[in-house]
Amino acid sequence: MSNQTPTRRRRRQRKPSDGTMALVEHLKELRRRVIVCVLALSVGAVIGYIWYQNSLFGIPSLGEILREPYCKLPAENRAVYGTDGECRLLATSPFEMFLLRLKVGALAGSVLASPVWLQQIWGFITPGLHKNERRWTRAFVTAAVALFVLGAVLAYFILAYGLDFLLTIGDQSQVAALTGERYFSFILTLIFIFGVSFEVPLFMVALNLVGILPYAAIKGHRDVIWIVLTIFAAVMTPGQDPFSMSALAVALCLLVEAALQFMRIHDKRANLERPAWMDVDDESSSPLDTAPGGVDAPQPVGKAGGIGSPSPVGQAEGIGGPGSITKPTRIDPPASTFNNFDDVI
Repeated sequence: MSNQTPTRRRRRQRKPSDGTMALVEHLKELRRRVIVCVLALSVGAVIGYIWYQNSLFGIPSLGEILREPYCKLPAENRAVYGTDGECRLLATSPFEMFLLRLKVGALAGSVLASPVWLQQIWGFITPGLHKNERRWTRAFVTAAVALFVLGAVLAYFILAYGLDFLLTIGDQSQVAALTGERYFSFILTLIFIFGVSFEVPLFMVALNLVGILPYAAIKGHRDVIWIVLTIFAAVMTPGQDPFSMSALAVALCLLVEAALQFMRIHDKRANLERPAWMDVDDESSSPLDTAPGGVDAPQPVGKAGGIGSPSPVGQAEGIGGPGSITKPTRIDPPASTFNNFDDVI
């Protein structure tokens, strides 16, 4: 006999062989994965909260890492608090330092716990995908994470030059005394914008792979694309300093050009050609496909059929022939119709 309990045996028997599940089972799995994600984020937030003030495994504290671009400024261009000359940020409310540490720790914890919650999301959506869809989804998720990290790292290194430009414009009459809330909001916003902006080329590649955005449709509009990317970089960077805007615009142009080359190679392998209607002027009609078998080719008209001669009416009883008087044919009703004639009277 099996040592399995009836409940466990019943649960295994409920699961179909094709991997499908009922709605209740989907909800139970979703609840389990959400709980795992919440626990992972909570543990990551605790680690981030501790890491904010303390060094872990020889790595500088998170506060020092994020504060380093500001501390690289010359001492005469920023406010110095205390007698030790250490670089610090300003707090203007009692709970500002606690809330700031909690927020930064939670953001760092979400990054540290990303392998867990990404794995849970992947495990939840994978059973509903085909084999090739799983391969493409895994590749796109990996590329999205790599591009976001690349954008965040670029934003971090560009931040020092942007701050040096922004905080030294009026250094003859002012001294930069940034609060921790505004400084960390600025740097986190810049990192987020760079990371999300680096996903634009991946979005273009995805549209090309599904056939919505062919390379032939945009290959002649590179100048417009570069202008749009430059305007986007100028508007989205929070400080609007030339260093951040230039770095974001140049990086986006390079990544978009790489995406265009990928689209060109993909369309060439798929033998996709530019449709003729895309080269027609806006005020002109598209050419007709008059080739044999084309949609607009003239079709032969079928042979006209003759008008059928009238069917002869059955001859009536009597003497036939022109001018003869025919005797009308008598039509008797069925016998069953008047079986009960007496009842009708």
